[in-house]
Amino acid sequence: MASPLVIWDPGMLGYDLGGSHPLHPLRWELTWDLAGRLGVLDGLDLFAPEPASEVALAGVHSAAYIAAVKAASGPSGRGRSYGHGIGTDDNPAFEHMHATASLIAGGSIAAAAAIARGDVDRAVNIAGGLHHAMADHASGFCVYNDPALAIRTLLDSGVGKVAYVDVDVHHGDGVQAAFYDDPRVLTVSIHESPVSLWPGTGWAMEIGRGAAAGTAVNIPLPAGTGDAAWLRAFHAVVPGVVRAFKPDVLVTQHGADSHADDPLADLNLSIDGQLASYRALRELAESAAGGRWLALGGGGYSLVRVVPRAWTHLLATVADRDLDPSTALPQGWLDRAAAARPGLSLPETMSDGHPVDFEPWGSDHGGPVDKAIGDVRGLIFPLYGLDPFDPRD
Repeated sequence: MASPLVIWDPGMLGYDLGGSHPLHPLRWELTWDLAGRLGVLDGLDLFAPEPASEVALAGVHSAAYIAAVKAASGPSGRGRSYGHGIGTDDNPAFEHMHATASLIAGGSIAAAAAIARGDVDRAVNIAGGLHHAMADHASGFCVYNDPALAIRTLLDSGVGKVAYVDVDVHHGDGVQAAFYDDPRVLTVSIHESPVSLWPGTGWAMEIGRGAAAGTAVNIPLPAGTGDAAWLRAFHAVVPGVVRAFKPDVLVTQHGADSHADDPLADLNLSIDGQLASYRALRELAESAAGGRWLALGGGGYSLVRVVPRAWTHLLATVADRDLDPSTALPQGWLDRAAAARPGLSLPETMSDGHPVDFEPWGSDHGGPVDKAIGDVRGLIFPLYGLDPFDPRD
């Protein structure tokens, strides 16, 4: 396999919402440092993209919203409201907001275009995955919705069908909204239940509209769900529906905020469980999409202990340079992490030491996770000619 297209430009670090905001660019700095020290990037060229043009951004976002983002991007923008969701605690205005958000979006667009042209089969943009931004407003720390823009690029380039799988702890609401009426795009989101977590959407009965009925798939899991139950739910729904959809390209979003350490949510995955999801999605790209795979970052607010390890594993998975989870963290990286967050307890290896075995759905477990599985399969599987009660489907 040819090397994947790896997107990065240090200018993306300017996507900094400031102060003590949970989304901090330290998570990217420490990821690239760790991946480099562990040899994941050896021989790979990092591709610096052009910022997305206003014409490209208009494939998803309104002209009025783009204008508001540009107006809010000056040095005196912070602390003011500009409408369109800009100027809130979650989505403060910050200097160069349009430029840096456009650069991240440009990375995902360039990756999608390269896959559509056949230049590469795989690409990864860990700065991407800003899946909450809506057509006309900022939301959930997200300014421009680069996953939706990447999907739009694929469709406009002649790709027939795209499957999007989102494993962030939060519902991938902005991507779902962008394609809720479009039967060419399957959006699958496995996330903490809207009963307990923002944005309050992502119920199983949100299935798409009109000719697109069945192309929105939501798997809401109760707070406290750990590796084994999460993986059972994933494997009970995601591979079957993606394969039945028969996409030409798989786009995935890998928010690391499903981890037990994350301060903003309440799922209990480990690094080991997250790694298992990356490898499962790689296999799904090979078996269901001819190997064409675009992987994006996303949320993740345990900036030092979790995100760098998770996304270093993601980079390694996309590049087929799998790391042994028992790999020790390099001392140089530990020193840098300790300097960035003095007093923080640091992990020692690329693993949390958790087994990732799970019992496949179909065993008589009962309980809320299996109810969630049954609800989703019951709503979605018959629309694809699959038996919701047969664990082989």
